[in-house]
Amino acid sequence: MENRSETEYFVLAAYGDVGEFKYLYFSIMLLWFVSIWVVNVVLILVIYIDKQLHEPMYIFLCNLSVTEISGSTSLYPLMLSQMLSDTHRVTVPFCFLQMSYIYTSASVEFCSLAAMAYDRYVAICHPLQYSLIMSTGRVCKIILAVWGYSFFTFLVLLLFLIHLDLCGNVINKVFCDYYRIIQLACSVSLILTVIVPFRLMSLFCLLTYLILFSYLKILAVCLKVSKENTEKAVSTCMPQIVS
Repeated sequence: MENRSETEYFVLAAYGDVGEFKYLYFSIMLLWFVSIWVVNVVLILVIYIDKQLHEPMYIFLCNLSVTEISGSTSLYPLMLSQMLSDTHRVTVPFCFLQMSYIYTSASVEFCSLAAMAYDRYVAICHPLQYSLIMSTGRVCKIILAVWGYSFFTFLVLLLFLIHLDLCGNVINKVFCDYYRIIQLACSVSLILTVIVPFRLMSLFCLLTYLILFSYLKILAVCLKVSKENTEKAVSTCMPQIVS
């Protein structure tokens, strides 16, 4: 039996042998990764430089771009290095570090999309109260709360993971994944098998409900107003819809 203290690395078994095609896949993936960085950095700089864009909607977009950069940086560099590697090994500390960035970024991004949907709901359905409800200071507090919550929740989860006794080290995926590591455990507590998935699913359902509720309310308002006002409402929602 191999326990957690003896496990020094994980093997990412999902990388197959593609021969010379690996250089093609590497080039495509590298181009995609660089494109993510360029697009999001440009967006952040434009919002930062243009003072007229210092509004809640664009602050949320800026935060979403930061999240995209963070999430892609936690995923693609490892994938790029593994494409050119023959062993596909990753050390345990780096694996947990990657999971921290991926899951935190994913949580922040989904929470941010929910906040953006609510922002558009207030702007379109309660325009006279918008400046009071969604002030710049409050938006910054929401963003800080989202990052703090996402980081804290995964930190708690990480504390449970690092104490697991593992009976294997092969992860059948191209990156380090929480559920795959759970499957390698010799024994798993009720918290990791039931409570954590239930909490994640509950959060997902709550945020999905908030997003759907916001856009359904916006749609209801659009159906009651003139075509011109409907076009304006839709145009203000386009950044969120694209996101």
